[in-house]
Amino acid sequence: MSRIAILGGGSWGTALAILLSRSRQSHEISLWIHDPVLAEAVRCGRENQVYLPGHTLPSLVRAGNDLGEALEGADIVIGAMPSAHARSVYKTALPLLAGDVALVSATKGLEPETHLRASEIVTQLLGNEKAPKMAVLSGPSFAQEAARGDPTAVVLASDDAGALPELQKQLGGPTFRLYTNSDVLGVELAGAMKNVIAIAAGVCQGIGLGSNTLAALITRGLAEMTRLATALGARAETLSGLAGLGDLVLTCTGGLSRNRYVGIELGKGRKINDILAGMRTVAEGVGTTSGLQTVAREARVEMPISDQVGAILHEGKPPADAIRAIMERPQKAE
Repeated sequence: MSRIAILGGGSWGTALAILLSRSRQSHEISLWIHDPVLAEAVRCGRENQVYLPGHTLPSLVRAGNDLGEALEGADIVIGAMPSAHARSVYKTALPLLAGDVALVSATKGLEPETHLRASEIVTQLLGNEKAPKMAVLSGPSFAQEAARGDPTAVVLASDDAGALPELQKQLGGPTFRLYTNSDVLGVELAGAMKNVIAIAAGVCQGIGLGSNTLAALITRGLAEMTRLATALGARAETLSGLAGLGDLVLTCTGGLSRNRYVGIELGKGRKINDILAGMRTVAEGVGTTSGLQTVAREARVEMPISDQVGAILHEGKPPADAIRAIMERPQKAE
């Protein structure tokens, strides 16, 4: 029996606890929740009413606020915290991990201050110390749908090819299918970039644009994502798979998308601070946009959609003007 610790009691962390309880393998699962009040409520009520209401935590899932207790004896640790909090959580957690533990990041975003991916944060924190087996988990996966048992397919990527078969075996389940990949860079970048494009998709809906616009946005958004990812060393085929195109389509069209919701409200004329003030969950694309623009400039890669999202978010540019700016760019070959 494997022991799995999930760090992060948001919607995805809670959904993963439910999903892994249905795995074909036997697990003991700990769900670490940062907020002690919420942790106690989840522990007693067996439901995360704040982030994943309507879904009961199985009895084999132990929820709590004690990080050391959650990590004790863990064979697999899954980081499901927002990118802005990844460093602080890992800084505390890493010294508590056993040497043979497998660490899986399920965070989709770039650290706002450094623009680092979650796997890079772990490497930086470890310095010269021996790193745990590291993998990343990403792909089209709304927490509500996965938790209720809708068939869900995602990508599990690692530089350590030897670690992937066992992780795939341990984490997969009847409704949770994992495809392996060795392109960690591409999978993590795709998970971060698609959120920014989803904000743009929401903006288009918010100002009343239709399916023609959305189709063009998704297609050109994927081209933009692929252009940057390959310039940084990722594989183009990763961006055409579940972690790229799959997650992009879901996040740009799905009603449960937080980033799309932010875009819709921006398109309606609301200010970003007012939108975020009314949200309990994190829309990763908001914090990732500036970092993505910086990374693209350093790589000398054009990112016209991401640049216009940044202008709307941080410069107060009217959404209609941002759409016009994209449409009025010089004509060119596809």
